Amino acid sequence: VVTLLCVCKQNAKTAACVREMVKNGAVDELKKCFGARMEFGTAGLRAAMGPGVSRMNDLTIIQTTQGFCRYLEQCFADLKERGVVIGFDAREHTASGGSSKRFASLAAAVLISRGVPAYLFSAFTPTPYVPFTVSHLGLCAGIMVTASHNPKQDNGYKVYWENGAQIIPPHDKGIAAAIEENLEPWPESWDTNTASKSPLLKDPYQDIHREYLQSIQQHCFHREVNKCSEVKIVHTSVHGVGHVFVQAAFKAFDLRPPYAVKEQEDPDPEFPTVEYPNPEEGAGVLNLSFALADREGATVVFANDPDADRLAVAEKQPSGEWRVFSGNELGALLGWWSFQCWKQQQGENKASVKDVYMLASTVSSKILRAIGLKEGFHFEETLTGFKWMGNRAKQLLDQGKTVLFAFEEAIGYMCSPAVLDKDGVSAAAIAGELVSYLATKNTSLSQQLKAVYDEYGYHLTKNSYFICHDQNTIKQLFERLRNYEGEESYPKECQGFAITAVRDLTTGYDSNQPDSKAILPTSKSSQMITFTFANGGVATMRTSGTEPKIKYYTELCAAPGNSDLNQLNAELNNLVDAIVENFFQPKKNNLTPRPDS
Repeated sequence: VVTLLCVCKQNAKTAACVREMVKNGAVDELKKCFGARMEFGTAGLRAAMGPGVSRMNDLTIIQTTQGFCRYLEQCFADLKERGVVIGFDAREHTASGGSSKRFASLAAAVLISRGVPAYLFSAFTPTPYVPFTVSHLGLCAGIMVTASHNPKQDNGYKVYWENGAQIIPPHDKGIAAAIEENLEPWPESWDTNTASKSPLLKDPYQDIHREYLQSIQQHCFHREVNKCSEVKIVHTSVHGVGHVFVQAAFKAFDLRPPYAVKEQEDPDPEFPTVEYPNPEEGAGVLNLSFALADREGATVVFANDPDADRLAVAEKQPSGEWRVFSGNELGALLGWWSFQCWKQQQGENKASVKDVYMLASTVSSKILRAIGLKEGFHFEETLTGFKWMGNRAKQLLDQGKTVLFAFEEAIGYMCSPAVLDKDGVSAAAIAGELVSYLATKNTSLSQQLKAVYDEYGYHLTKNSYFICHDQNTIKQLFERLRNYEGEESYPKECQGFAITAVRDLTTGYDSNQPDSKAILPTSKSSQMITFTFANGGVATMRTSGTEPKIKYYTELCAAPGNSDLNQLNAELNNLVDAIVENFFQPKKNNLTPRPDS
């Protein structure tokens, strides 16, 4: 009742949506909107915009920010001196009157009502600008209003802690509890007009934009090459915020400006030229980029997702076909490049390599491990998600270590410790310099990737998923693997492929550890088992936290010198087929394969 009264009083469009559903007798839709409150987790919130407690709207933003503010008050005695930064993307939902900008201004009003300085960007920014601002200005926290590459009707609320990384437990539970205790809007929370005139409202846009571009230039190692480069690159921001910032980053590196895909250059919440605004989808999202590249004679395409924290790269092959690099392939290239640049900077000082680290999520390629074994730097795995890599990177930096690079297979790259999260803007500039440098050697990205694999061993990956809406089926599938040959016994082989190690991050079991206890954090609320095979194969099966999917990530890690690609691909395909047939059992469990598989 409180929810309905608040919404109807404060936002006529949201109220009209509710009246329309009532008028049409849309009971199921009303239940979806008002039945169960969104749960706040380590990723914050993400849901469709619209009325109700399960949707992103003025009220749920206010409630969330009130809880977050109360939690910050408990954690920081100096909150009113330091403050919080708030950024937003260009998403908008005309029907319900919701938009990222509106939500960000409401969040600022809530904080200002409690005497907390709010550093609210005056215009849309890439997500990486928020963690950069937290670290650069020494703030207590950051809020980014974005749904990244989700469908157009969605929005989200992402939270960063004082260390500049996304929150991890126990903060998620603490914030969630505080939200539940502060559901009734405070009188001033709606008052964006008064907040806009408050001396506590600060606009960091110009300063942060300048300081960010200054900061990433520490990773520009070949300025003279960049100035002379004739390489042509096309860039698309896929109707998101990236255009202005990638152009500026290229300029900061003295790179030739990339050709912009005009139809997708400006932010547009309708994403009119794509079905899904996700460059991970590959060719479908990049068709306009390929057409522009062909017209201009460009050989490389860069694409950011709508909030510009991810980067996709494609390269034209001698055959005329376009090759879209996977996240793992681009991770191999950027990781190799980061180390080459670091090595060049060090000169003869080889001893310091023992303090160099690279990170990747546990479902990403192990190529950095292979490079580290040969070159002498440390490689560490973390749980899936940049929240874990960002927090681990901060721990290492605080110990005086050098964190050169971190990545996840979902085209996310952290190329600079100035941003402890994935950053598609700095990654674009650094990749642009890599392309320019390789051109001076008459080498393409594809050729350099082959050279990396030739030197450190081929790492071939195959990732996909099954759709399953039945939680009992999912649980039974994983429990069967935990009790495969009797109680508490995991499989020892899979259709002839011998298994040498098992790690279960649901139960905390790891056969590789002396005490059989996993080192990485465990969570009983999600399913995740990793199998290591005698042939160099690694396979992880896990549930998705946000979608009805069981995902699998497989990789064949070959020894250097074993470069028979046909044989390696055949072995990986056979391994995947065996895992699908024996561990997933799609027919028995009534699993729906990925639509394009």
